[in-house]
Amino acid sequence: MTHSVRMSTSIAPARPGADPESAPGSGPAAEAAGSEATGSESAVGPDGGWTSGAGPGGADDSTICDVDVIRVSGGARLAGQVHVVGAKNSALKLMAAALLAPGRSVITNVPRITDIAIMGEVLRRLGCQVSFADDEPVPSAERAGVAAAGGPEGVARSCSVTIEVPDAPGTEADYDLVRRLRASICVLGPLLARRGYVRVAHPGGDAIGSRGLDMHVAGLARMGAEISGEHGFVIASAPNGLRGATIWLDFPSVGATENLVMAAVLARGVTEIDNAAREPEIVDICTMLSQMGARIEGAGTSTLRIEGVAELHPVRHATVGDRIVAGTWAFAAAMTQGDVTVTGASPAFLEIALDKLVSAGCLVETRADAFRVQLDRRPSAVDVVTLPFPGFATDLLPMAIALASVSEGASLVTENIFDGRFMFVNEMARLGADIKTDGHHAVVRGRERLSSAPVRATDIRAGAGLVIAGLCADGVTEVSHVHHVDRGYPDFIADLRTLGVEVERATAPEEPAFTL
Repeated sequence: MTHSVRMSTSIAPARPGADPESAPGSGPAAEAAGSEATGSESAVGPDGGWTSGAGPGGADDSTICDVDVIRVSGGARLAGQVHVVGAKNSALKLMAAALLAPGRSVITNVPRITDIAIMGEVLRRLGCQVSFADDEPVPSAERAGVAAAGGPEGVARSCSVTIEVPDAPGTEADYDLVRRLRASICVLGPLLARRGYVRVAHPGGDAIGSRGLDMHVAGLARMGAEISGEHGFVIASAPNGLRGATIWLDFPSVGATENLVMAAVLARGVTEIDNAAREPEIVDICTMLSQMGARIEGAGTSTLRIEGVAELHPVRHATVGDRIVAGTWAFAAAMTQGDVTVTGASPAFLEIALDKLVSAGCLVETRADAFRVQLDRRPSAVDVVTLPFPGFATDLLPMAIALASVSEGASLVTENIFDGRFMFVNEMARLGADIKTDGHHAVVRGRERLSSAPVRATDIRAGAGLVIAGLCADGVTEVSHVHHVDRGYPDFIADLRTLGVEVERATAPEEPAFTL
Protein backbone atom coordinates (compact mmCIF):
# COMPACT_ATOMS: atom_id res chain seq x y z
CA MET A 1 0.00 0.00 0.00
CA THR A 2 1.31 3.44 -0.85
CA HIS A 3 0.56 6.73 0.77
CA SER A 4 1.00 10.14 -0.75
CA VAL A 5 4.08 12.09 0.24
CA ARG A 6 3.94 15.84 0.60
CA MET A 7 7.09 16.40 -1.41
CA SER A 8 6.67 19.54 -3.44
CA THR A 9 7.32 19.75 -7.15
CA SER A 10 8.91 23.15 -6.66
CA ILE A 11 12.07 24.20 -4.92
CA ALA A 12 12.15 27.19 -2.63
CA PRO A 13 14.87 29.83 -2.93
CA ALA A 14 17.98 29.49 -0.81
CA ARG A 15 17.69 30.39 2.87
CA PRO A 16 18.68 33.98 3.58
CA GLY A 17 22.26 34.30 4.73
CA ALA A 18 23.02 30.65 4.00
CA ASP A 19 26.30 29.68 2.42
CA PRO A 20 25.18 27.39 -0.40
CA GLU A 21 28.50 25.58 -0.37
CA SER A 22 28.92 25.02 3.33
CA ALA A 23 29.59 21.31 3.32
CA PRO A 24 32.47 20.31 5.58
CA GLY A 25 35.34 21.21 3.28
CA SER A 26 37.77 18.92 1.57
CA GLY A 27 41.16 18.23 0.19
CA PRO A 28 42.49 16.29 -2.77
CA ALA A 29 40.98 13.12 -1.36
CA ALA A 30 37.55 14.51 -0.63
CA GLU A 31 35.37 12.73 -3.14
CA ALA A 32 36.66 9.35 -2.06
CA ALA A 33 34.60 9.63 1.07
CA GLY A 34 31.27 9.26 -0.68
CA SER A 35 30.05 11.59 1.98
CA GLU A 36 28.71 15.09 2.29
CA ALA A 37 31.36 15.89 -0.25
CA THR A 38 28.47 15.30 -2.62
CA GLY A 39 26.03 17.85 -1.29
CA SER A 40 25.72 21.49 -0.48
CA GLU A 41 23.45 23.00 2.09
CA SER A 42 19.87 23.79 1.31
CA ALA A 43 16.82 25.23 2.95
CA VAL A 44 14.35 23.03 1.11
CA GLY A 45 12.50 20.61 3.35
CA PRO A 46 11.17 17.21 2.27
CA ASP A 47 7.83 18.90 1.60
CA GLY A 48 9.48 21.59 -0.50
CA GLY A 49 9.07 24.20 2.24
CA TRP A 50 11.47 26.11 4.45
CA THR A 51 13.44 24.08 6.94
CA SER A 52 14.44 27.16 8.86
CA GLY A 53 11.27 29.21 8.83
CA ALA A 54 12.97 31.95 6.79
CA GLY A 55 11.37 33.45 3.72
CA PRO A 56 12.81 35.16 0.66
CA GLY A 57 15.02 38.18 1.00
CA GLY A 58 18.20 38.91 2.90
CA ALA A 59 19.02 39.83 6.46
CA ASP A 60 20.28 43.30 7.31
CA ASP A 61 20.56 45.25 10.53
CA SER A 62 16.76 45.38 10.82
CA THR A 63 15.99 41.79 9.84
CA ILE A 64 16.24 38.68 12.00
CA CYS A 65 15.87 35.25 10.38
CA ASP A 66 14.56 32.26 12.30
CA VAL A 67 16.57 29.05 12.55
CA ASP A 68 15.58 25.57 13.66
CA VAL A 69 17.18 24.26 16.84
CA ILE A 70 17.26 20.91 18.62
CA ARG A 71 17.20 21.02 22.41
CA VAL A 72 18.42 17.79 23.95
CA SER A 73 18.57 16.91 27.64
CA GLY A 74 21.66 15.08 28.82
CA GLY A 75 21.76 12.04 31.04
CA ALA A 76 19.66 9.57 29.07
CA ARG A 77 20.90 6.03 28.51
CA LEU A 78 19.89 5.10 24.97
CA ALA A 79 17.94 1.85 24.83
CA GLY A 80 15.70 0.31 22.19
CA GLN A 81 15.62 -0.31 18.47
CA VAL A 82 15.85 2.00 15.45
CA HIS A 83 15.43 1.21 11.77
CA VAL A 84 17.70 2.72 9.13
CA VAL A 85 16.38 3.43 5.63
CA GLY A 86 18.23 3.82 2.34
CA ALA A 87 21.51 5.67 2.00
CA LYS A 88 21.24 9.24 0.76
CA ASN A 89 24.65 8.99 -0.91
CA SER A 90 23.38 6.04 -2.93
CA ALA A 91 19.81 7.14 -3.67
CA LEU A 92 20.89 10.41 -5.29
CA LYS A 93 23.12 8.58 -7.77
CA LEU A 94 20.51 5.89 -8.44
CA MET A 95 18.11 8.65 -9.46
CA ALA A 96 20.72 9.96 -11.90
CA ALA A 97 21.33 6.45 -13.25
CA ALA A 98 17.66 6.23 -14.23
CA LEU A 99 18.50 8.76 -16.99
CA LEU A 100 20.33 5.99 -18.85
CA ALA A 101 17.12 4.23 -19.92
CA PRO A 102 13.90 5.68 -21.37
CA GLY A 103 10.78 4.60 -19.55
CA ARG A 104 9.72 4.18 -15.93
CA SER A 105 12.22 3.28 -13.21
CA VAL A 106 11.23 2.94 -9.57
CA ILE A 107 13.71 3.33 -6.72
CA THR A 108 12.50 2.23 -3.30
CA ASN A 109 13.79 2.68 0.25
CA VAL A 110 14.76 6.27 -0.56
CA PRO A 111 15.25 8.53 2.48
CA ARG A 112 12.67 11.30 2.68
CA ILE A 113 15.10 14.18 3.01
CA THR A 114 15.85 17.55 1.46
CA ASP A 115 18.43 16.45 -1.10
CA ILE A 116 16.08 13.90 -2.67
CA ALA A 117 13.55 16.68 -3.34
CA ILE A 118 16.23 18.77 -5.04
CA MET A 119 17.44 15.88 -7.19
CA GLY A 120 13.84 15.25 -8.18
CA GLU A 121 13.63 18.83 -9.41
CA VAL A 122 16.92 18.44 -11.32
CA LEU A 123 15.41 15.48 -13.17
CA ARG A 124 12.14 17.32 -13.82
CA ARG A 125 14.02 20.16 -15.48
CA LEU A 126 15.67 17.55 -17.69
CA GLY A 127 12.21 16.52 -18.89
CA CYS A 128 11.52 13.61 -16.55
CA GLN A 129 8.30 13.05 -14.64
CA VAL A 130 9.13 12.40 -10.98
CA SER A 131 6.71 11.32 -8.26
CA PHE A 132 7.07 10.12 -4.68
CA ALA A 133 5.05 7.64 -2.62
CA ASP A 134 5.60 6.40 0.92
CA ASP A 135 7.19 2.96 1.19
CA GLU A 136 5.28 2.29 4.38
CA PRO A 137 3.29 4.26 6.94
CA VAL A 138 4.99 5.56 10.04
CA PRO A 139 4.08 3.52 13.16
CA SER A 140 1.65 5.42 15.35
CA ALA A 141 4.14 6.06 18.19
CA GLU A 142 6.75 7.48 15.81
CA ARG A 143 4.08 9.49 14.01
CA ALA A 144 3.20 11.20 17.27
CA GLY A 145 6.87 11.90 17.85
CA VAL A 146 7.27 13.51 14.44
CA ALA A 147 4.22 15.69 14.94
CA ALA A 148 5.36 16.75 18.41
CA ALA A 149 8.75 17.64 16.96
CA GLY A 150 7.17 20.05 14.54
CA GLY A 151 7.39 17.79 11.51
CA PRO A 152 4.59 16.76 9.15
CA GLU A 153 2.38 14.24 10.92
CA GLY A 154 2.00 10.81 9.35
CA VAL A 155 4.94 11.09 6.96
CA ALA A 156 7.05 8.00 6.30
CA ARG A 157 10.81 8.14 6.68
CA SER A 158 11.38 6.45 3.31
CA CYS A 159 9.67 6.66 -0.05
CA SER A 160 9.63 5.21 -3.53
CA VAL A 161 10.67 7.49 -6.37
CA THR A 162 9.11 6.86 -9.77
CA ILE A 163 11.04 8.44 -12.64
CA GLU A 164 9.61 8.57 -16.16
CA VAL A 165 12.54 9.27 -18.46
CA PRO A 166 11.78 10.63 -21.96
CA ASP A 167 13.39 9.36 -25.15
CA ALA A 168 15.43 12.57 -25.36
CA PRO A 169 16.06 14.04 -21.90
CA GLY A 170 17.37 17.57 -21.59
CA THR A 171 21.07 18.30 -21.60
CA GLU A 172 21.51 21.21 -19.19
CA ALA A 173 21.62 21.29 -15.38
CA ASP A 174 21.27 24.85 -14.11
CA TYR A 175 23.40 26.52 -11.45
CA ASP A 176 20.48 27.39 -9.18
CA LEU A 177 20.08 23.69 -8.35
CA VAL A 178 23.62 22.39 -8.82
CA ARG A 179 24.98 24.94 -6.34
CA ARG A 180 22.59 23.57 -3.70
CA LEU A 181 23.27 19.91 -4.41
CA ARG A 182 26.78 19.02 -5.52
CA ALA A 183 25.60 15.46 -6.13
CA SER A 184 23.70 16.72 -9.18
CA ILE A 185 27.03 16.78 -11.04
CA CYS A 186 26.46 13.02 -11.37
CA VAL A 187 24.07 13.67 -14.29
CA LEU A 188 27.17 14.49 -16.34
CA GLY A 189 28.05 10.87 -17.16
CA PRO A 190 24.61 9.47 -18.00
CA LEU A 191 23.52 12.47 -20.08
CA LEU A 192 26.76 12.44 -22.06
CA ALA A 193 26.29 8.72 -22.70
CA ARG A 194 22.63 9.12 -23.72
CA ARG A 195 22.69 12.40 -25.66
CA GLY A 196 26.31 12.93 -26.71
CA TYR A 197 26.25 16.42 -25.21
CA VAL A 198 25.73 17.89 -21.75
CA ARG A 199 26.06 21.30 -20.14
CA VAL A 200 26.21 21.20 -16.35
CA ALA A 201 26.83 24.15 -14.07
CA HIS A 202 30.13 23.84 -12.24
CA PRO A 203 29.24 23.27 -8.58
CA GLY A 204 32.02 25.54 -7.36
CA GLY A 205 34.09 25.27 -4.22
CA ASP A 206 33.21 24.82 -0.59
CA ALA A 207 33.67 26.94 2.46
CA ILE A 208 36.83 24.97 3.18
CA GLY A 209 39.29 23.39 0.76
CA SER A 210 38.64 22.63 -2.88
CA ARG A 211 36.94 19.78 -4.62
CA GLY A 212 37.53 19.86 -8.34
CA LEU A 213 36.22 17.69 -11.12
CA ASP A 214 39.64 16.83 -12.54
CA MET A 215 39.21 13.06 -12.31
CA HIS A 216 35.72 13.21 -13.83
CA VAL A 217 36.94 15.33 -16.74
CA ALA A 218 40.15 13.35 -17.33
CA GLY A 219 38.28 10.05 -17.36
CA LEU A 220 35.60 11.24 -19.78
CA ALA A 221 38.31 12.69 -22.03
CA ARG A 222 39.98 9.27 -22.11
CA MET A 223 36.65 7.94 -23.39
CA GLY A 224 36.67 10.40 -26.28
CA ALA A 225 34.70 13.31 -24.85
CA GLU A 226 35.64 16.89 -25.60
CA ILE A 227 35.45 18.93 -22.40
CA SER A 228 35.42 22.69 -22.07
CA GLY A 229 34.28 25.29 -19.60
CA GLU A 230 32.65 28.66 -20.08
CA HIS A 231 30.46 31.02 -18.08
CA GLY A 232 30.54 28.68 -15.09
CA PHE A 233 29.44 25.56 -16.97
CA VAL A 234 31.18 22.27 -17.71
CA ILE A 235 30.43 21.39 -21.33
CA ALA A 236 31.06 17.86 -22.59
CA SER A 237 30.39 16.51 -26.07
CA ALA A 238 30.88 13.19 -27.80
CA PRO A 239 29.00 13.49 -31.10
CA ASN A 240 30.23 10.09 -32.27
CA GLY A 241 29.59 8.44 -28.92
CA LEU A 242 31.94 7.44 -26.13
CA ARG A 243 34.47 4.65 -26.52
CA GLY A 244 35.91 2.25 -24.00
CA ALA A 245 39.21 3.15 -22.37
CA THR A 246 41.57 2.25 -19.57
CA ILE A 247 41.33 4.84 -16.80
CA TRP A 248 43.51 5.19 -13.70
CA LEU A 249 42.14 7.31 -10.89
CA ASP A 250 44.74 9.19 -8.85
CA PHE A 251 42.54 8.61 -5.83
CA PRO A 252 39.55 6.27 -5.31
CA SER A 253 37.03 9.05 -5.83
CA VAL A 254 33.43 8.01 -5.29
CA GLY A 255 32.02 10.78 -7.47
CA ALA A 256 34.41 10.16 -10.36
CA THR A 257 33.89 6.40 -10.18
CA GLU A 258 30.11 6.85 -10.34
CA ASN A 259 30.18 9.29 -13.26
CA LEU A 260 32.62 7.19 -15.26
CA VAL A 261 30.73 3.94 -14.69
CA MET A 262 27.47 5.54 -15.81
CA ALA A 263 29.18 6.91 -18.92
CA ALA A 264 30.92 3.62 -19.72
CA VAL A 265 27.84 1.38 -19.70
CA LEU A 266 26.73 2.83 -23.08
CA ALA A 267 30.22 3.34 -24.54
CA ARG A 268 31.56 1.26 -27.43
CA GLY A 269 33.98 -1.39 -26.26
CA VAL A 270 35.40 -2.13 -22.84
CA THR A 271 36.26 0.38 -20.13
CA GLU A 272 38.52 -0.53 -17.23
CA ILE A 273 38.68 1.75 -14.19
CA ASP A 274 41.66 1.12 -11.92
CA ASN A 275 41.88 2.41 -8.34
CA ALA A 276 38.09 2.71 -8.35
CA ALA A 277 36.14 3.50 -5.20
CA ARG A 278 34.88 0.41 -3.34
CA GLU A 279 32.12 1.89 -1.19
CA PRO A 280 28.84 -0.02 -0.73
CA GLU A 281 27.14 2.84 -2.57
CA ILE A 282 29.30 2.06 -5.63
CA VAL A 283 28.23 -1.58 -5.43
CA ASP A 284 24.62 -0.44 -5.17
CA ILE A 285 24.74 1.65 -8.34
CA CYS A 286 26.56 -1.13 -10.20
CA THR A 287 23.86 -3.57 -9.07
CA MET A 288 21.11 -1.32 -10.42
CA LEU A 289 22.97 -0.76 -13.70
CA SER A 290 23.45 -4.52 -14.09
CA GLN A 291 19.71 -5.01 -13.56
CA MET A 292 19.19 -2.45 -16.34
CA GLY A 293 21.29 -4.60 -18.69
CA ALA A 294 24.79 -3.23 -18.14
CA ARG A 295 27.77 -5.57 -18.11
CA ILE A 296 29.91 -4.73 -15.09
CA GLU A 297 32.51 -6.84 -13.34
CA GLY A 298 34.45 -6.12 -10.16
CA ALA A 299 31.97 -4.03 -8.17
CA GLY A 300 33.33 -3.70 -4.64
CA THR A 301 36.94 -4.10 -5.79
CA SER A 302 39.46 -1.51 -6.94
CA THR A 303 39.18 -2.58 -10.59
CA LEU A 304 35.95 -2.21 -12.55
CA ARG A 305 35.48 -3.68 -16.02
CA ILE A 306 32.53 -2.37 -18.02
CA GLU A 307 31.57 -3.74 -21.42
CA GLY A 308 29.38 -1.21 -23.16
CA VAL A 309 25.93 -2.15 -24.48
CA ALA A 310 23.66 -0.50 -27.04
CA GLU A 311 20.82 0.28 -24.65
CA LEU A 312 19.51 -0.23 -21.14
CA HIS A 313 16.01 -0.76 -19.79
CA PRO A 314 14.23 0.72 -16.74
CA VAL A 315 14.04 -1.28 -13.51
CA ARG A 316 12.79 -1.33 -9.95
CA HIS A 317 15.57 -1.21 -7.36
CA ALA A 318 15.82 -0.93 -3.56
CA THR A 319 18.43 1.45 -2.10
CA VAL A 320 21.09 -0.03 0.17
CA GLY A 321 20.77 0.84 3.88
CA ASP A 322 22.53 3.93 5.21
CA ARG A 323 25.70 2.81 6.99
CA ILE A 324 26.47 6.34 8.23
CA VAL A 325 23.13 6.78 9.98
CA ALA A 326 23.52 3.27 11.41
CA GLY A 327 27.01 4.14 12.64
CA THR A 328 25.71 7.32 14.25
CA TRP A 329 23.35 5.30 16.45
CA ALA A 330 26.11 2.81 17.26
CA PHE A 331 28.38 5.55 18.60
CA ALA A 332 25.48 7.19 20.45
CA ALA A 333 24.79 3.88 22.19
CA ALA A 334 28.42 3.60 23.29
CA MET A 335 28.59 7.21 24.51
CA THR A 336 25.53 6.85 26.71
CA GLN A 337 26.46 3.37 27.99
CA GLY A 338 23.30 2.16 26.32
CA ASP A 339 21.81 -0.83 24.56
CA VAL A 340 20.67 -0.12 20.99
CA THR A 341 19.69 -2.44 18.14
CA VAL A 342 19.97 -1.01 14.62
CA THR A 343 18.14 -2.69 11.74
CA GLY A 344 18.13 -2.03 8.00
CA ALA A 345 21.89 -1.73 7.45
CA SER A 346 24.55 -4.39 7.02
CA PRO A 347 27.17 -4.47 9.80
CA ALA A 348 29.64 -5.66 7.15
CA PHE A 349 29.70 -2.06 5.87
CA LEU A 350 30.73 -0.83 9.34
CA GLU A 351 33.31 -3.46 10.22
CA ILE A 352 36.10 -1.05 11.20
CA ALA A 353 33.77 1.26 13.14
CA LEU A 354 32.20 -1.60 15.07
CA ASP A 355 35.66 -3.03 15.81
CA LYS A 356 36.58 0.35 17.33
CA LEU A 357 33.51 0.16 19.56
CA VAL A 358 34.54 -3.32 20.69
CA SER A 359 37.97 -1.90 21.57
CA ALA A 360 36.16 0.82 23.53
CA GLY A 361 34.53 -1.90 25.63
CA CYS A 362 31.24 -2.48 23.81
CA LEU A 363 29.55 -5.80 23.26
CA VAL A 364 28.56 -5.90 19.58
CA GLU A 365 26.26 -8.58 18.17
CA THR A 366 25.69 -8.76 14.41
CA ARG A 367 23.19 -10.28 12.01
CA ALA A 368 22.92 -10.02 8.23
CA ASP A 369 21.14 -6.65 8.23
CA ALA A 370 21.19 -5.61 11.88
CA PHE A 371 23.48 -5.22 14.88
CA ARG A 372 23.27 -4.51 18.60
CA VAL A 373 25.65 -2.33 20.63
CA GLN A 374 25.78 -2.56 24.44
CA LEU A 375 28.02 -0.91 27.01
CA ASP A 376 27.63 -0.86 30.79
CA ARG A 377 30.61 1.29 31.77
CA ARG A 378 32.53 4.35 30.65
CA PRO A 379 34.06 3.72 27.21
CA SER A 380 37.81 3.33 26.83
CA ALA A 381 39.72 5.69 24.54
CA VAL A 382 40.48 4.41 21.03
CA ASP A 383 42.45 5.91 18.13
CA VAL A 384 40.71 6.49 14.79
CA VAL A 385 42.09 7.04 11.27
CA THR A 386 39.69 7.88 8.43
CA LEU A 387 40.28 6.22 5.06
CA PRO A 388 38.30 5.37 1.92
CA PHE A 389 36.15 2.25 2.26
CA PRO A 390 36.70 -0.29 3.73
CA GLY A 391 38.46 2.05 6.16
CA PHE A 392 36.82 4.15 8.87
CA ALA A 393 34.34 6.51 7.16
CA THR A 394 35.08 10.23 7.37
CA ASP A 395 31.38 10.90 7.89
CA LEU A 396 31.62 9.10 11.25
CA LEU A 397 34.54 11.22 12.46
CA PRO A 398 32.33 13.69 14.39
CA MET A 399 30.77 10.75 16.22
CA ALA A 400 34.22 9.31 16.96
CA ILE A 401 35.32 12.64 18.44
CA ALA A 402 32.11 12.85 20.46
CA LEU A 403 32.80 9.38 21.85
CA ALA A 404 36.43 10.25 22.58
CA SER A 405 35.32 13.36 24.49
CA VAL A 406 33.69 11.20 27.18
CA SER A 407 36.03 8.19 27.04
CA GLU A 408 38.55 7.20 29.67
CA GLY A 409 41.99 8.23 28.41
CA ALA A 410 43.27 10.10 25.35
CA SER A 411 42.41 9.39 21.71
CA LEU A 412 44.31 10.34 18.56
CA VAL A 413 41.96 11.01 15.64
CA THR A 414 43.45 11.41 12.16
CA GLU A 415 41.47 12.76 9.18
CA ASN A 416 42.78 11.77 5.75
CA ILE A 417 39.86 12.81 3.54
CA PHE A 418 38.67 16.34 4.35
CA ASP A 419 40.92 19.33 4.93
CA GLY A 420 38.25 20.98 7.03
CA ARG A 421 36.53 18.14 8.84
CA PHE A 422 37.76 19.48 12.20
CA MET A 423 35.95 22.77 11.68
CA PHE A 424 33.25 21.69 14.15
CA VAL A 425 35.60 20.98 17.08
CA ASN A 426 35.30 24.56 18.32
CA GLU A 427 31.62 23.84 18.88
CA MET A 428 32.50 20.60 20.69
CA ALA A 429 34.87 22.59 22.89
CA ARG A 430 31.94 24.79 23.93
CA LEU A 431 30.47 21.63 25.46
CA GLY A 432 33.63 21.16 27.48
CA ALA A 433 35.39 18.68 25.20
CA ASP A 434 39.19 18.75 25.55
CA ILE A 435 40.38 18.74 21.93
CA LYS A 436 43.67 19.91 20.47
CA THR A 437 44.10 19.87 16.69
CA ASP A 438 47.25 19.97 14.57
CA GLY A 439 46.69 19.74 10.84
CA HIS A 440 45.00 16.43 10.10
CA HIS A 441 45.28 15.21 13.69
CA ALA A 442 43.26 15.79 16.83
CA VAL A 443 44.09 14.68 20.36
CA VAL A 444 40.99 14.26 22.50
CA ARG A 445 41.25 13.77 26.26
CA GLY A 446 38.07 12.34 27.66
CA ARG A 447 35.99 13.78 30.50
CA GLU A 448 33.37 11.98 32.54
CA ARG A 449 30.72 14.53 31.61
CA LEU A 450 30.35 17.43 29.22
CA SER A 451 28.50 20.66 30.02
CA SER A 452 25.53 22.01 28.09
CA ALA A 453 25.87 25.10 25.90
CA PRO A 454 24.37 26.60 22.75
CA VAL A 455 26.26 25.27 19.71
CA ARG A 456 25.89 25.50 15.95
CA ALA A 457 25.79 22.67 13.41
CA THR A 458 28.26 23.34 10.59
CA ASP A 459 27.31 20.38 8.39
CA ILE A 460 25.20 17.22 8.42
CA ARG A 461 27.42 14.88 10.42
CA ALA A 462 28.84 17.56 12.70
CA GLY A 463 25.26 18.48 13.59
CA ALA A 464 24.43 14.89 14.47
CA GLY A 465 27.68 14.59 16.44
CA LEU A 466 26.86 17.69 18.48
CA VAL A 467 23.40 16.34 19.30
CA ILE A 468 24.73 13.00 20.54
CA ALA A 469 27.46 14.83 22.47
CA GLY A 470 24.64 16.73 24.17
CA LEU A 471 23.36 13.38 25.45
CA CYS A 472 26.43 13.28 27.70
CA ALA A 473 26.23 16.90 28.87
CA ASP A 474 24.73 18.23 32.08
CA GLY A 475 21.56 20.22 31.42
CA VAL A 476 20.01 21.07 28.06
CA THR A 477 22.15 21.53 24.95
CA GLU A 478 20.75 23.63 22.11
CA VAL A 479 22.05 22.85 18.63
CA SER A 480 21.14 25.46 16.02
CA HIS A 481 21.10 25.35 12.21
CA VAL A 482 19.84 21.78 12.29
CA HIS A 483 18.55 22.10 8.74
CA HIS A 484 21.95 20.55 8.01
CA VAL A 485 20.95 17.45 9.99
CA ASP A 486 17.69 17.23 8.04
CA ARG A 487 19.74 16.54 4.92
CA GLY A 488 20.97 13.21 6.22
CA TYR A 489 18.71 11.95 9.02
CA PRO A 490 15.03 11.22 8.36
CA ASP A 491 12.98 11.54 11.56
CA PHE A 492 16.02 12.21 13.76
CA ILE A 493 13.86 13.54 16.60
CA ALA A 494 11.49 10.57 16.50
CA ASP A 495 14.40 8.11 16.64
CA LEU A 496 15.94 9.91 19.61
CA ARG A 497 12.63 9.77 21.46
CA THR A 498 12.22 6.10 20.60
CA LEU A 499 15.55 5.48 22.34
CA GLY A 500 14.48 7.36 25.47
CA VAL A 501 15.88 10.84 24.89
CA GLU A 502 14.11 13.99 26.08
CA VAL A 503 14.40 16.18 23.01
CA GLU A 504 12.47 18.87 21.19
CA ARG A 505 12.73 20.86 18.01
CA ALA A 506 11.94 24.56 18.02
CA THR A 507 12.43 27.75 16.07
CA ALA A 508 14.67 30.44 17.50
CA PRO A 509 15.65 33.89 16.22
CA GLU A 510 19.09 34.19 14.69
CA GLU A 511 21.30 37.17 15.39
CA PRO A 512 20.88 39.91 12.77
CA ALA A 513 23.59 40.67 10.25
CA PHE A 514 24.86 44.22 10.83
CA THR A 515 26.09 46.46 8.05
CA LEU A 516 28.02 49.74 8.05
